[in-house]
Amino acid sequence: MSSTVDAAETLDVQGQNCPMPVVKTKQAVDELDADGVLEVLATDPGSVSDIAGWAESADEFELVDQSEDGDIYRHYVRRTA
Repeated sequence: MSSTVDAAETLDVQGQNCPMPVVKTKQAVDELDADGVLEVLATDPGSVSDIAGWAESADEFELVDQSEDGDIYRHYVRRTA
């Protein structure tokens, strides 16, 4: 499954478990320009709910898309501010 989201950067956190996917996503998306999209590649199934919950609680970020491709979970987070 592939997404049509155009990501500015890709963050690979495969093999890392909670809370590292969220921590590293926050650090990486902080470096993006406004409206920039970060693609996050994770293998932790918990990252689906963790990243969604984090993005929902943050005013300056939004979760654009999530997908599952075998054992890899793809998350697309946009910096809105």
